[in-house]
Amino acid sequence: MKEDTPTSDTSLRDLEDLLGYRFEHRSLLVQALTHRSFVNDPGGTGDSRGIEEPGRENLKNNESLEFLGDSVLGFIISARIFQLYPDLNEGELSKIKAYLVSAANLVLLAKGIRLGDFIYLSRGEEKTGGRKKRAIIVDTYEAIIGAIYLDGGVEAASDFIERQIHSFLQALDIKQLTYGDFKSSLQEYLHNLGHPEPVYCVVDELGPDHKKTFVIQVLIDDKVVAEASGKTKKEAQQSAARLALEKIKQ
Repeated sequence: MKEDTPTSDTSLRDLEDLLGYRFEHRSLLVQALTHRSFVNDPGGTGDSRGIEEPGRENLKNNESLEFLGDSVLGFIISARIFQLYPDLNEGELSKIKAYLVSAANLVLLAKGIRLGDFIYLSRGEEKTGGRKKRAIIVDTYEAIIGAIYLDGGVEAASDFIERQIHSFLQALDIKQLTYGDFKSSLQEYLHNLGHPEPVYCVVDELGPDHKKTFVIQVLIDDKVVAEASGKTKKEAQQSAARLALEKIKQ
């Protein structure tokens, strides 16, 4: 991690380069990067390095932007896949949407723009690996989408999301997503190879009760093969099974 923090102008410009978007209202970007721990802890990462930052009395955390960004992401993804696959039914479209907005995929997209490097965190969160925590990274990613929407409108948000998910859209296996069951596919594949059934373990539950993120590992022959997260245990299990299946086939 570089010595300048997200509060420095250079660092914010670096992030804008990675996002492919310039903010007219930079304060929205600052808020999107601000974890609640940083607001509540006067000894956050900015203070610890002596970097000039917004007055804490005016500093807001990113939770409201995350709420907005989650809705904007869902709307834009829904509209896009409706345009691409007009003949699919509601259930099939819902499965594609769930895959595209899954925590497992959003984490990959966030890592692709090194988002964890730019988040404002308290010293406590910093020391406990907050920059790599899936829930924090995903929430911040959605907050960024909310900030882009407020700053540049639906067109700017749509352009950003389109660029981000382009590779996922190109690689979509519609038949597998709409009719497949990754857990069943993994079990069948392992059976054909002479392996025992996979075991799914909940290794962490992050976030408040009303919005939990479940982290699940899939074990094969007592070895961790893949790990994924989701808003439900079922979603996390399916994501972990998909990653395990891809890894084994490779």
